[in-house]
Amino acid sequence: MKTVSRRRFLADAGKASALVYPAMLAWDMLRPAPAHPFHLEGNANGKKIIILGAGLAGMASVYELTKLGYQCTILEARERSGGRCWSVRKGSVNTETVFGKHAAGFDNGLYFNAGPSRIPHNHELTLHYCKELEVPLQVYNNVNEAAWYFSEGKGPLSNKKVRVREIHNDMRGYTMELLAKAIDSSKLDTALTAEDNQKLLEYLRAEGGLDIDKLYKVSSRRGYTEMPGSGDRSGKIADAHKLADIIGSGLLDPDFYNVAEYTFELQMTMLQAIGGMDQIGKAFEQKIGKQIRYNCQVTAIHNQAEGVEITYKDAQGEKKITADLCICTIPLPVLSNINHNFGSDASRAIDFIGYNNTGKIGLQFKRRFWEEDEHIYGGITHTNNELTQIFYPSNDYLGKKGVLIGYYNFNEKAKATGELSYADREKLALTKGTLIHSQYPKEFETSFSVSWHKTQFSMGGWAVYNNQDRQTYYRALQQPDKQVYFAGEHMTHLNAWMAGAFESARKTVADIHARVMGQRVKYGMGV
Repeated sequence: MKTVSRRRFLADAGKASALVYPAMLAWDMLRPAPAHPFHLEGNANGKKIIILGAGLAGMASVYELTKLGYQCTILEARERSGGRCWSVRKGSVNTETVFGKHAAGFDNGLYFNAGPSRIPHNHELTLHYCKELEVPLQVYNNVNEAAWYFSEGKGPLSNKKVRVREIHNDMRGYTMELLAKAIDSSKLDTALTAEDNQKLLEYLRAEGGLDIDKLYKVSSRRGYTEMPGSGDRSGKIADAHKLADIIGSGLLDPDFYNVAEYTFELQMTMLQAIGGMDQIGKAFEQKIGKQIRYNCQVTAIHNQAEGVEITYKDAQGEKKITADLCICTIPLPVLSNINHNFGSDASRAIDFIGYNNTGKIGLQFKRRFWEEDEHIYGGITHTNNELTQIFYPSNDYLGKKGVLIGYYNFNEKAKATGELSYADREKLALTKGTLIHSQYPKEFETSFSVSWHKTQFSMGGWAVYNNQDRQTYYRALQQPDKQVYFAGEHMTHLNAWMAGAFESARKTVADIHARVMGQRVKYGMGV
């Protein structure tokens, strides 16, 4: 019988691609897709652990630790769980350091996600928990060619809203035309054969919508000024924007060229929890809610010779609680102002690591004009002004009312916006938003804004590192400080994502259980 090498078999199997994956699994040439439930052995027999913070990292830690026999208590400073994973609804309250408390007045059933709003399809651990906790998901439309670009300035296309698809297709066409001309005239050293160059030219023609002469020609790709219909209504297509006009109007500036579908985490398909992202936190709360103590503000964390002591304040005054170990998920800008006796490396890291300035505002409208008038169903409008982005809801399509995110800004723009009062933030969002959507003044009803870098118990959107920080401060917090372990999105390379909280929780649980069981466990995919 003639034998066949694995290489030859896989090459042949490639002609029927469905055979390749199971074949490679059978020969141990490829790891299976990770099965995310923990496979940790041993029972902790009631070892006590205090968890600081009932955000996703804290609750996921308790969820897994409880399965392993630990006795857990969560201290949460807020009156709710979820941390920055928060959907703002009627009656939702937030407290900022300067302007104090304010409450949302949205209609019943309306909401917006003030924190994370998207789940990448490649964040497997987040999806695992949604499945295990029975949180239903729906598609989140992150990419919408029908949304707008709006550039304030002095260019020919400035101060006008331009469909995303127009800029994308025009720039794709002009770029492919330039490349085709360069290849055709042998001005581009491609190191390819004449036949390969011809294949590349055909690709550029198809990708850029070039005509037989390799010139960009507008087509229905960029949309119609008059839609086609019955009879003689063949539709009308506008002329392309001139390349010089696009460039001169700032539409190739960084505010616009970060195309979402090119970013790994933002590639479709993206998902969201039906009814708001806070449903994920609520699902954890259903499992471990009895272990959470709300309105408990931690004021001191002290390692003892044996165990750890936590001091906190609640409605009755100052209290202390002790345990064998502690998991601290408190955001570092908040932790920096809490009394502790950590070692010098951990202390320096806590004080040094910065968080992103970021803010959002939800605007409720009596009519979903972005759908009815402008045919925008989900997606993002990009601007170069203070708004930065307008997010359209990917739920309740064709409903009567809706809440869109009137701005989602970062860094200096978010810092400046956060200095405004709640009323002035609303005014800013409406004034700038009206430049894009003239329906704002007539249809607007109410708003609610959040500046995360000014929000009590958060003091920032997410941790920000450079390469040097990763090698020093970040690394310092990867190890426990005696009996205190650090967890949260700031302890991963998945900053700003829910997946960071979950991955950090898993690693911390594995490290603690290895310590208690006297084992060596390396956390990774499939643990």
